[in-house]
Amino acid sequence: MINFDRFILDNGLRVLVHNDPSTPIATVNILYNVGAKDESSDKTGFAHLFEHLMFGGSINIPSFDQPIQNVGGENNAFTSNDITNYYINLPVQNIETAFWLESDRMLSLAFSEKSLQVQRNVVIEEFKQRYLNQPYGDVWSLIRKMAYKVHPYQWPTIGKKIEHIENASLADVKKFFFENYAPNNAILTVAGNVSVDEIKKMAEKWFGPIERRNIKERKLPQEPVQKEAQRMEVVRDVPQDSFYKVWHMCGKRDSQYHTTDLVSDLLSNGNSSRLYQNLVKRDGMFSDVHAYILGSHDPGLFVTTGKLIPGVSMDEAEDAIEKQLDEIRNGNFSDDELQKVKNKVESTFLFSHLSCQSKALSLSLNELLTEAEDLNREMDKYARVGKDEIVSIARDLLKNENSSTLQYFAEKKK
Repeated sequence: MINFDRFILDNGLRVLVHNDPSTPIATVNILYNVGAKDESSDKTGFAHLFEHLMFGGSINIPSFDQPIQNVGGENNAFTSNDITNYYINLPVQNIETAFWLESDRMLSLAFSEKSLQVQRNVVIEEFKQRYLNQPYGDVWSLIRKMAYKVHPYQWPTIGKKIEHIENASLADVKKFFFENYAPNNAILTVAGNVSVDEIKKMAEKWFGPIERRNIKERKLPQEPVQKEAQRMEVVRDVPQDSFYKVWHMCGKRDSQYHTTDLVSDLLSNGNSSRLYQNLVKRDGMFSDVHAYILGSHDPGLFVTTGKLIPGVSMDEAEDAIEKQLDEIRNGNFSDDELQKVKNKVESTFLFSHLSCQSKALSLSLNELLTEAEDLNREMDKYARVGKDEIVSIARDLLKNENSSTLQYFAEKKK
């Protein structure tokens, strides 16, 4: 049980406070309800660009990192298709430094052509290194474009193409900031040896004066039901052939989400899992093989992927994975096996929430999706899933017409 308190400032900022007296380090986490899915299709990569711009200094503080380092803290951030998240870990007695810094950059960044150009170059270089010049770097751009036709999940967080970042103007950047970065579009979570009263005073002092903003209304197109299998073959300069197959699945708020997650865990959750034991260890067809879900807030993707051993054809690889899927679809697994998977989910959950940082993030995410209290109901939702539900979801979900397949061939060397 992760206990917490909640209050809301007049400007709409939601604040969660988790008291943990066991650690001298506190986490101040700010989650903004904006991700790559909130971008225009002709101006992608802005959410990720903003993750970088937010460290470039604000109107009153030219250097964001230095004050944190001065008080023995560290900070970082990440962007996804759904959210942008920032966190600061620092000694609890210095926690007000985090409030000062985070409130000032929420108030307004130090918008300048110079800062924009610096961060634009950083993101462009990251695009080249991770997506253009890295083996298998374009996999998810190809898969997303194949699987999604109208929903903005069709492009990765980094964006569709470099030109969108290269052409980002200062006016574009300011507009994106004031439409999305606001107290009434954020969740502040503090975890550590802190009291609600002291956090309330700091929140009122530092964030209270920031005015509400008119948040851009989110009108995302709903992805239509896929009725025909999608397939693509590419040849790239990579070490070995790789296979990817994805199916559309529900979003994280859906009642079937936890059941779908358990389907993937029955197939692939460690070296004792079905895919590894049968296709890597026994049959020697793959050097590695996995099944997982993306965990998207809106309807997302169920993924199977594997790197083929030389001599194994793509058709053989796909047939082998399909046979393992058939075992789940036909209910050829025991109650003990399902319980073993549930036990592993629970242990992973418990170990992943030992730090204040992980608890702060999870509370924020649950507050955004439904309510923070759902974090304490998570394991009950997995525990209630039965074998019949697993089979039903597997049959309904893992159908060929609902799939998109990418065959990623290694270029043959002469």
